[in-house]
Amino acid sequence: MEDWLQFPEPAPAIRHYVTAQSAGAVRNWLFLVAGLVFLMVIVGGATRLTESGLSIVEWKPITGVIPPLSDKDWAQAFEDYQQIPQYKELFPQMDLSGFKYIYAWEWGHRLLARLIGLVFFIPLVLFWLKNLLPPGVKPKLLLILALGALQGGVGWWMVSSGLVHRTEVAQERLAIHLIIAALIFASCIWVAGGLGSVQPIIIHEHKSRLRLESILLMVFTCLQIFLGGLVAGLRAGLVNNSWPLIDGVFIPSSATLWALDPWWINLLNNPLTVQFIHRMTAYVLFLIALTHLIDSFLNTEGKLKRGAIIVFLHIIVQIILGIATLILVEPPFNGAPHILLALGHQAVAMAVLAVVTLQTRRLLSS
Repeated sequence: MEDWLQFPEPAPAIRHYVTAQSAGAVRNWLFLVAGLVFLMVIVGGATRLTESGLSIVEWKPITGVIPPLSDKDWAQAFEDYQQIPQYKELFPQMDLSGFKYIYAWEWGHRLLARLIGLVFFIPLVLFWLKNLLPPGVKPKLLLILALGALQGGVGWWMVSSGLVHRTEVAQERLAIHLIIAALIFASCIWVAGGLGSVQPIIIHEHKSRLRLESILLMVFTCLQIFLGGLVAGLRAGLVNNSWPLIDGVFIPSSATLWALDPWWINLLNNPLTVQFIHRMTAYVLFLIALTHLIDSFLNTEGKLKRGAIIVFLHIIVQIILGIATLILVEPPFNGAPHILLALGHQAVAMAVLAVVTLQTRRLLSS
């Protein structure tokens, strides 16, 4: 075992204790980062739902932490916002107080992003310098750090798409921004889940099949989150608000699904197509989770069986929230209640990713 604190021999018992303690500290730190990323996704969703994401038209990674402090600064920020299409076409009646409200959401979103960067980077440096990182963890943490740096650039790339010719950000950039956040979140949980004491997991048989099911759950959960970003960006959840049928049919006609030319543009720009694929992916996730649940009951014990139940229940709740968010768009649910439903749907999506990640981690480590 690696001599973490370079104690002179003999000190195996002490080295083991220090390693276990440091692994626990690293695990708790990564779970904290994951929790902050979870909060970040929810704040990002609220920023989108309140149309606040374009209120800050500049990207200042360092000085941008300070909001406008004087009346002159607020007037300048508001004037800058008035130059973009969103203000001119959607909110020409907005006054300064209304602008301050949307500015606060976007500023808070960016401030939280900076906080996450610090909460990840500073402890990483300290753990690294003190040689307290468990073996094999350093490359994984550097990858998470790289994803975080990429996310900052992608965030501005997304915002910039809505400053010139559009009244909102490009949906594909929003989806990419969301999926990178999901990958950072899942990566923190994955690494943290591999630290600390490991209890033996009993799998009677069919280990390969159970692992495949869990990997498919991971893949389709990430795909569904990406599709959810497209749905949000296109506001596709505000059209075709019936379930389980769409305009009276379960599968829309090819003429409507592939109305745009070339055909692949529909996968990004056609609200009906994107919503339909989002629905179908939810059904696929349900079937995989149900299969995994049955398989786990027959072939596993303990944590894996409980994990399969937890994953299945999370997906059921997510489907219910998705349906409710879709159909309850008319009064009295189309204001704050609908925003809360949409945020709940987004929050449970991240919770699904968390429990699926832990379940897959257990299976691949067994």
